[in-house]
Amino acid sequence: MNFSLQLIKARTFWLKIHLYLALSIGFFIALMGLTGSIGVYWQELDELLNPSLVIDEPQGRLQSLDQIMKSVHRAHPDRYGSWTLEMPRSPQGMLTAWYDKPQETFFEFHAPLMVSVNPYTAEVVASRFWGQTVATWWLDLHTQLQLGRFGWNAVGILGLLLPISVISGLYLWWPGVNQLINTFKIHHNRGTIRLLFDLHRTLGLFSAGVLLLLAGTGFLLSYPKVLEQLTGSSGMQHGETGRTLASTAIPNNHPTGLAAAAFVAQGAFPKAELRRVTTPAGTSGIYRINFRQALEINQRHPYTTVWVDRWSGQIKAVRNPATFSRLETLASWIWPLHSAEALGSTGRLVWFLAGQSLFFLYLSGLVRWLHKLGKIKDRPVDLAALRAYAWQQTKSCYHLSHSLLHRLLLLAQQTKRRAPPVALIKNRLALWLQQLSQR
Repeated sequence: MNFSLQLIKARTFWLKIHLYLALSIGFFIALMGLTGSIGVYWQELDELLNPSLVIDEPQGRLQSLDQIMKSVHRAHPDRYGSWTLEMPRSPQGMLTAWYDKPQETFFEFHAPLMVSVNPYTAEVVASRFWGQTVATWWLDLHTQLQLGRFGWNAVGILGLLLPISVISGLYLWWPGVNQLINTFKIHHNRGTIRLLFDLHRTLGLFSAGVLLLLAGTGFLLSYPKVLEQLTGSSGMQHGETGRTLASTAIPNNHPTGLAAAAFVAQGAFPKAELRRVTTPAGTSGIYRINFRQALEINQRHPYTTVWVDRWSGQIKAVRNPATFSRLETLASWIWPLHSAEALGSTGRLVWFLAGQSLFFLYLSGLVRWLHKLGKIKDRPVDLAALRAYAWQQTKSCYHLSHSLLHRLLLLAQQTKRRAPPVALIKNRLALWLQQLSQR
């Protein structure tokens, strides 16, 4: 009897924890899931909304890094200091030149200048600030709630509280071994509230593992110092090296160019893929060149790094992930696991669905709580009507996406000779929506 009473008290305790967390921070966690799931495809979204960033028919040889850098300097002659050239990920992709602290956004938390360059012609196609495009604004909402450093820390705290919500939900779900099979049943004939409750439990169970991983990696990305303390090393933050090296050679009239520096650095890792080249800042600055080895799961920000002196053309230092300790290797996985860039197309889809599930878990839990308060009435589930509605919505979504894709392809062709992409897209979509509303 005492044991049963203890179980009831424990269940009541975890039920309150689960409920209070949902009512206090549930919306923000749901927002993190929604924005993060879409953020998995942020580059595809950016290219979809900006067709000029996609090279339809790649032709000819790639321009040299020095020629590309000259084009960037001609487009932005007053931006001095270091630039980072990020190589395109596909033959249709743009090379991106990053300028970390432009004066227009200098006091913002993170708003570098992104200059998109056609690697085959060295033409500057677009210059945009991070956070001022749809895709990057959406990512900022996910990483910092559009609140700068305060929002960044708040997201980290949400990542720390989410596992408590998940674990408490798993505890409340566990029915005991004898009734385990019954917990997977979805009752559609006991009303809408019961159906939502069954879906809430089942979806929460199957997404729990991914959500715990995303919460843990998200917390470590928000508080990288914790990650470095756990690994006992420095420079394990996303996109960082932990080293500040300076040139010791005498400046001369024959500095090493970008292409030459990359060629020298490639000698240390002849089979690695060139990913980034950071130009020197000031007379004592040196090149920082990032490669990706086959052993790295990082795609955009690999840890293989070579520093080359601009004046002497010699390698100053090397960082090789093959020599990392197990903890350092684990730390290097944090970002690619959280962003799903290391998981392939299937893994990205799973991460997308897991993020969407957070939003559904919040809404379904909220509806059930409001029903208990008497604010919402239960309704029977009409499966026939539900199937018909789902089929109709599926057909509508198919026709809508097909029409939207067709129009975006037309825009991609027309933007080359008519209006700027953003303005043209806005005008055409507004006209298209007006036509739909008149049908």
